[in-house]
Amino acid sequence: MYLVVIGWIYVVLMMSVAEAANSTGTVLGAIVTFFLYGLMPVVLVVYLMRTPQRRKANKAREAAELQASLAAGKGLSAQAAEQAHSHQPDAGGHAPSAAEAGRVAAVRKEP
Repeated sequence: MYLVVIGWIYVVLMMSVAEAANSTGTVLGAIVTFFLYGLMPVVLVVYLMRTPQRRKANKAREAAELQASLAAGKGLSAQAAEQAHSHQPDAGGHAPSAAEAGRVAAVRKEP
């Protein structure tokens, strides 16, 4: 991925140099070209491409903090620790709640 980024920055740098060296071009135009065609899109793409890596790092850091707090004997009860380790959205061990009587309308065919 970084090879593509380096290549794109090189191409945009050459576009900027051509803009500045051209008889009708300006240095300000070269700077604007470099930032709008080069740096801003590259920063955005790299940020978006690294999102899964950042997410994994955050989960690993939270798991390490949880293990450290459990090892130190701090705060969390056994049930809270069990829920923190669970990757399922509803793995808390509680029964799901049912709809209240009279609140849900029956589904019927139209006559």
